[in-house]
Amino acid sequence: MRAHEVDLITLIQGAKQFQIPLYQRVYSWKTSQLEQLWSDILGEVERIEETATTGHFLGSVVLAPSPKMSAGGLQRWLVVDGQQRLTTLMLALAALRDHAAKEDPAFAERINEEYLINRWQEGDHRLRVLPTQYDRDAFRACILGSAAMVGDNLIGRAYRSFRAWLIDVDDLNNAQDLRRIEQVIRTRLRLVEITAEPGDNVHRIFQSLNNTGLSLTQADLVRNFLFMLMPTQAENVYQDVWLDMQDRLGNDGLETLMWLDLVLRGNDKAKQSDIYRAQVARLEEQGLDEPTIVAEVKELARRSRHLRTILKPEEEPDPELRAQLQRINEWGGQTTYPVTMLLLDRREKGLISAAEVTYALRLVEGFLVRRMLAGVPTNNLNRIFNAAPRELTTCTDVVEALHRYLSGTRRYWPSDAQLRDAILTKPFYFAGRGPQKTFVLRRLEESYGSAEPVDWAKADLTIEHVMPQTLNDAWRDALEKEAAALGVTVRDLHARVVHTLGNLTLSGRNTRLSNHPFTRKQDILSSSALMMNQEIAATSTWGKAEINARGERLAAKAIEIWPGPLDVSDDDLSNRDWSQLHRALALMPAGYWTSYSDLAELIGSHPKPIGTHLSSRYVENAWRVLTSEGKPSPQFAWLDDDRKETQREALEKEGVTFDKFGRASKQQRLSAEDLARLLGLEVPGHATRQLSR
Repeated sequence: MRAHEVDLITLIQGAKQFQIPLYQRVYSWKTSQLEQLWSDILGEVERIEETATTGHFLGSVVLAPSPKMSAGGLQRWLVVDGQQRLTTLMLALAALRDHAAKEDPAFAERINEEYLINRWQEGDHRLRVLPTQYDRDAFRACILGSAAMVGDNLIGRAYRSFRAWLIDVDDLNNAQDLRRIEQVIRTRLRLVEITAEPGDNVHRIFQSLNNTGLSLTQADLVRNFLFMLMPTQAENVYQDVWLDMQDRLGNDGLETLMWLDLVLRGNDKAKQSDIYRAQVARLEEQGLDEPTIVAEVKELARRSRHLRTILKPEEEPDPELRAQLQRINEWGGQTTYPVTMLLLDRREKGLISAAEVTYALRLVEGFLVRRMLAGVPTNNLNRIFNAAPRELTTCTDVVEALHRYLSGTRRYWPSDAQLRDAILTKPFYFAGRGPQKTFVLRRLEESYGSAEPVDWAKADLTIEHVMPQTLNDAWRDALEKEAAALGVTVRDLHARVVHTLGNLTLSGRNTRLSNHPFTRKQDILSSSALMMNQEIAATSTWGKAEINARGERLAAKAIEIWPGPLDVSDDDLSNRDWSQLHRALALMPAGYWTSYSDLAELIGSHPKPIGTHLSSRYVENAWRVLTSEGKPSPQFAWLDDDRKETQREALEKEGVTFDKFGRASKQQRLSAEDLARLLGLEVPGHATRQLSR
């Protein structure tokens, strides 16, 4: 076998086809693996000007000559190992091609011919990668230009995920452009190509590669490197320093610590998958003499105590700081570790007090919660917090500097006015993760200052809609008069407010509350231990006016609980609404439809502006949006002059069925909740809908 490092273009250039053998598993990458690859790509885009870097090592690809190695001018290779990453890269490039096709057709065509197809071949020989039969139809559709027809399988999900992320890059006005992304995939994602010789037992090679036991972790590799450089002091350092640190954090904690050590030293591009290489490069610059290495281990041990405080806040002696650290942990604040480590380091050195650390972390909590309430995507949080230590390391007043840093342009920390508007209009039910929604409602309840506060550890509370998600006749009748006064339908009025914060509360009696009339809910809520529920029960009726009034009261409390930015940001949050809509439509599989009202419910808007937006610019899969009755809108028109079929005909080709009245099947409709799940948002209290393959 021969092995050498290559980039993707070197691997695939020429008339080649990489065939996935039948003994390989089907395509199996899911969201976590796809997100990691996309994060690696964007990380390399940011480093593209750093000529000293060598790119990101993606893994190995093991190839063996096909029994028909060369036929018809085409070289054929069996992919013994690495088929998942190779298939995924092809899907990412197909998504990039299709994303660029409208604005830059020449660029799209070059991607197609350089990476995806063998131009002069026919049939499946045109595909540079040929998956197993199970995945072949879906993969063929993505590569050969009919990706819109791909249903809800892992190949289709991967393709649509990359389409959605490319929309994010455009809509968020990030510096990455399409050509830089292509350049990274082309030359900066490094692979080790391992080529078997003719006659090698390919199946035995495959078995050997996939039965090698546990691999060394990044922490294992760094530890081994460090101790090899301590010929005289290794045993003492291991006994006196390393063992305590290992007991303090465990192996996973050690790996996190070694990554944080890089970030705190200013390497904000450090990746947890590449800790060993980055640490070795840093240490080689400093010198590898034994005293230097001993000092490095002791510095890691010192930092380990800070990480232990983050992971186990109950061990923090200061009560206010302990409570604040626990709140950050409950939120799920792993992204904040670099900032928290910096603050704890400053406290240990006597540069700031525990009270100042507490206030700084309260600012961080305010930054996180306000963004979540305003529906700001979380995809740039890692970048923001990883860069903070480098920006703040020389500041004398680190708390004030942190406040100013988080308030900066493109950090999207909502102001008081933006927060109030978001609470009244945004679908809080679709925001953040389940525990984060509960966290917000719990903090709001605590702000009422009850004389007998709830024991949250024992309370089994879930999120409850006061106005129910599904309206019955009693609720429709109750809303009819208000809807008529506002000049909207009952359905539109319901969609505008049902998922907003003003209509949501916590309760341990969701089954009893159900979608009963408000008078029945009043009786149940009045006996609740939560003051926010007693306040709802004291209201005589429950409609849009009451929900907005409660939203205003909760907004005032939120502004007081969670600090806002300094008055230095000019960020406009309004343009982010369309980003979420575009991502949701890009992720929709063939064979399904949604409505303007479902999209309005998802993003906290109104059906009419959504219709106007979809008719004024090209949006992927816009033809899958129908009226709430499931009929094509009379105003629908193709923005692509090449398409001549009707909207209904396009949907029927994809598998959507219509009844004799021209209404699309209700079973094929994706609700706001279904769209939220496609976006990866948590929708509490609902089982995940299984879409057909």
